[in-house]
Amino acid sequence: MIKKLSISIMFLTATMVAVAQDWPQYLGPTRDSKSPQKNLLREWPAEGPEVLWSVDVGIGYGGPVIEDGKAYLLDRDGEKGIEIMRCFDMDSGKELWRHEYPSAGNVMYPGSRSVPIVEGKYVYSAGHNGDLYCYETKSGKVVWNKNFWTEYGGDKLPIWAISQCPLIYGDMLIVLSGAPEAGLVAYNKKNGEVIWKTPSLGDESYTSPNIVKIDGEDHLCIVISSTNPFGHRDKQPQKGKVIGLNPTNGEILWRYDNWECHISCSNATDAGDNKLLIVGGYERGATMIQVEKGDDGKYIAKELYTTVEFGDQTKPALFHDGYFYAQYGTNNRRDGLCCMDIDGNIMWKTKREPNFDKGSMILADGLILATDGLNSLYLIQPDPTGFKPLAKADLLAPAQTGDAPQGGQMGRGMMGRSSNWAPIALSDGKLLIRNQQKMFCVKVAK
Repeated sequence: MIKKLSISIMFLTATMVAVAQDWPQYLGPTRDSKSPQKNLLREWPAEGPEVLWSVDVGIGYGGPVIEDGKAYLLDRDGEKGIEIMRCFDMDSGKELWRHEYPSAGNVMYPGSRSVPIVEGKYVYSAGHNGDLYCYETKSGKVVWNKNFWTEYGGDKLPIWAISQCPLIYGDMLIVLSGAPEAGLVAYNKKNGEVIWKTPSLGDESYTSPNIVKIDGEDHLCIVISSTNPFGHRDKQPQKGKVIGLNPTNGEILWRYDNWECHISCSNATDAGDNKLLIVGGYERGATMIQVEKGDDGKYIAKELYTTVEFGDQTKPALFHDGYFYAQYGTNNRRDGLCCMDIDGNIMWKTKREPNFDKGSMILADGLILATDGLNSLYLIQPDPTGFKPLAKADLLAPAQTGDAPQGGQMGRGMMGRSSNWAPIALSDGKLLIRNQQKMFCVKVAK
C-alpha cells in the first residue's frame, strides 16, 4: 500500500512538473509572463540560438500556446476572409490539423490578434470578429462556437477589432464581449452555455481578463479604455476604469474610475499587497492602485501614483523582485526598455540604444527573454542598476522576397513587414517566436 502510494505521489509530481513547463495561455502558466523553465543557455553562438524548425504564418500579432508537446496558433488570412486554428507538433513543426472558418474584413494593422488557451482535451480561441471556438485538441473537431460580439448587439467592430485572449477559471471560459448588451461573459467551457454575464462596462477595450489576488482571494480584473476621441467623435468623453469582480458570478467588487488611455491593451500587473499596476501607451504611462476593504466590508480602490515616465502600449509590465520592466514605445516616446521600482521611481531606460518597442518578454530561470518589437531576440539579466544584455540575435528580420503583406497596409506606421509584437511562448526549453512571415521554434535551454 505504501509502495503504491509512493508511486502515485511520484506520478502526480511528475505530471505537475510537466504541466508547469507548458505555456497554455496568454502570458504563460500563471498569466504573468513568468515560466518555471530552468537551465536557460547563458550564452548564444554568434549566429544566435539554434532554430529547430519554422513554419509559414499569415501576418498579424496572434501568439501561440503550448501544451503536451503541441502548439496552437490562431492564424488569419484577410485576403480570403478566413481565420485558421492550427495545431503543430513541437518536436518537428509538422502541422497536425487545422480548422478554417469565415471571418471577413480587415482593420488597420491587419492580421491575427489573439492568443488561444488550451486545457487538456480542449483548446479555445477568440477571433478578429468575436468568434469564440472550442476544439478537441486531438482532432481539431469543433465542440461548440459562439459569437460574443454579434450575439450581444455588436455591429461595427471596434477600431482595432477583437484583440483579447480568453481566460479559463474553473469550469468557465471568460471573455470580454464589449458589445452594447454585455461586458464580461462567462461560458461553460464544455458546452458554451452562458453561466453569467455583466452589463456593458464602458467603452471598447482590447485588454484580456486576468485573476489578481486581493486579501488572498481571487478577483477577476479587467481594464476598460477611456473614450477614443478619434474613433468616437460623437460620444461624450468618459474616463476608463479598472474593475474587480467575483469570478464565480460576475459581481462587481470594486472599481477605479480615473484611467485615461483610449486604446487599452494591457491587463493589470499584480504587484502583491493588493497593489495593481496598469500601463498604457499614447503617453498615458502607468498608474498604481491599491484595493482595500473598508469597515463596512466593501472594497475600495485608491490611486497611489501616476507617472508618464513608464508604460507599455501592448503588454502588461513584468514584475520581478520588487521592480517592473516594460517596453515603452508610443506615438511620441521612444523610451525603450524601462525599469521602475514599486514606488514609481524610474531606475533606467534604454531609450533608442537599444530600442524596444511593443515586443514581448518572459522571465525564466532568473533571466528575461525579450523581443524588441522589430528584428531581435535578447537575453537580459534583470537588474535595477542598469540594462544588462547577455546575448542578442537578429532572428526576426524578414525574408527579402519583396512580397507585400496581406491586407493592404504597407507603411511602417501601419504594418511594418518585420514587426514582431506577438506574445512569445516557452515550453521545455523551446521558445516560439514569430514575425510577419514565419513562426520559429528556438532552443533556449540546455
